[in-house]
Amino acid sequence: MPQHALIVFCHKCDGFPVVAVTTGTRHRDGSRATTRVTCQACQGTGRTALTPASHGQAVTGA
Repeated sequence: MPQHALIVFCHKCDGFPVVAVTTGTRHRDGSRATTRVTCQACQGTGRTALTPASHGQAVTGA
């Protein structure tokens, strides 16, 4: 019988998997130079599957 995983927001990035981080430099027009960084825990999806152990904690709030 297949088991279904409960999909929740990633606990590391809180659902914001890709962010723009400033490099500290500026372009000629004065705007800031940024680089995109993805969450390593969810690989940029924003969601993770709960393991059986963490599912019990999420349901009971323990």
